[in-house]
Amino acid sequence: MILALLVCGLIVVLIAVGLFVFGLRRRLIQRSGGTFDASLRWDLPEERDLSGKGWVYGVARYNGDRLNWFRVFSYAPRPRRTLERSAIEVVTRRAPEGEEEMALLSDAVVLMCVHRGVRLEFAMTDDALTGFLAWLEAAPPGQRVNVA
Repeated sequence: MILALLVCGLIVVLIAVGLFVFGLRRRLIQRSGGTFDASLRWDLPEERDLSGKGWVYGVARYNGDRLNWFRVFSYAPRPRRTLERSAIEVVTRRAPEGEEEMALLSDAVVLMCVHRGVRLEFAMTDDALTGFLAWLEAAPPGQRVNVA
């Protein structure tokens, strides 16, 4: 009986520590500022996919001429993807359609981009989109910027 209670208590403590580490990691990512919530779908096929599959929720952080994207449900201290401002080409923007509406945040806008030949989609709020497009257009003189 005491062993069962000890094991249950240990499991509860481990779950609490795991949740605390998730929260601490997110606070550390957001500490330097310049962050926004953004879902990402990477390496898309040529045909349009509205199934809602492949979207991963995360936090993006501006870091000079780079955009670092971190998965929310991860313990990794490093970004999952790093995108260089000069290599991002915005193709189009659209509203979520079909099953995507269930997979994304309610007020999301989907931005189709190409980064070094890889097709990807970002889903973010209108406010985050405005900031993202301003960041892209604020490239230093001499850098090419491709915004649709």
